[in-house]
Amino acid sequence: MSQTQFTPRVFSGIQPSGGLTLGNYLGAIKRFVDMQGPEFETIYCMVDLHAITVWQNPADLTRNTRELCAGFIAAGIDPEQSVLINQSQVPEHAQLGWVFNCVARMGWMKRMTQFKDKAGKNAENASLGLFGYPALMAADILVYHATHVPVGEDQKQHLELTRDIAAKFNHDYGVDFFPMTEPVIEGAATRVMSLRDGSKKMSKSDPSDMARINMTDDADAIAKKIRKAKTDPDALPSEAEGLENRPEARNLVNIYAALNDQTVDEVLRDVGGKQFGEFKPMLADLAVAKLSPISGEMARLMDDPAEIDRILSRGSQRAREITAPILKRTYEIVGMVAPVEV
Repeated sequence: MSQTQFTPRVFSGIQPSGGLTLGNYLGAIKRFVDMQGPEFETIYCMVDLHAITVWQNPADLTRNTRELCAGFIAAGIDPEQSVLINQSQVPEHAQLGWVFNCVARMGWMKRMTQFKDKAGKNAENASLGLFGYPALMAADILVYHATHVPVGEDQKQHLELTRDIAAKFNHDYGVDFFPMTEPVIEGAATRVMSLRDGSKKMSKSDPSDMARINMTDDADAIAKKIRKAKTDPDALPSEAEGLENRPEARNLVNIYAALNDQTVDEVLRDVGGKQFGEFKPMLADLAVAKLSPISGEMARLMDDPAEIDRILSRGSQRAREITAPILKRTYEIVGMVAPVEV
């Protein structure tokens, strides 16, 4: 079977479940922006169908979807250059998701660690959607024939499942139709940790607002949270190896490196030997310079929700120019009878 040449295309998405944080920005959105350009077609998504795998207040879901879209644009995603959508406006996602429900195996789904983490001890009461959503995630990616997906480390298992589903579909039907999508996991802060506990991921659900930087925080709040971030008493090392067993120090250096487009070693060459009393103001100034313009632009965009809705509607039209032919061909391969004019 000859190897199909797929258009270089990036797809990724974030759940609009509220409370964009610095972790979302550095772990995902900043990399979405960086991948815009002539090398790839880029499609970025508010995955609202995934959000409802756990209960969402409808009014909050509407606002959170618009706020996430505002965050994407404020961070530098150009809705003319990239396709910007909310998932539910592109029905081919869910339609291909059903096909993939029938391709994926129960054993594969049971190995998904995120279901175990989210369902916890009460798995019998979790929604069927929460169990099966990795198949929909595979459809989100493959309905565009996406070749690259920027993700955090915690999503790597889902990308492996996507590749398994693509391979099984191609094998079962004797085609070379879906690509083997490559995860893109890079950068100094692909996993941003809590400002209060460097062993825990920064989370919007943390009970302490001081544990995270929200993308809606103003300059004063950003600076205050960094000043009060947990550290240790030792000076910063001159090489990355010196951050071993120093999770809070590593986290702050990673954040600085990611915000300043440097490697950790480059940062430490400049700040090695400094105490945190000297380094934290440097980090606070950098974070305010990079983040407060984003929060200001988000607020401006949220004052005109109708314009956000227009951007998403236009994005869905552009998306369906890609997804409708791919779903049509998928149905033909599977053997579905297509509609004809009568």
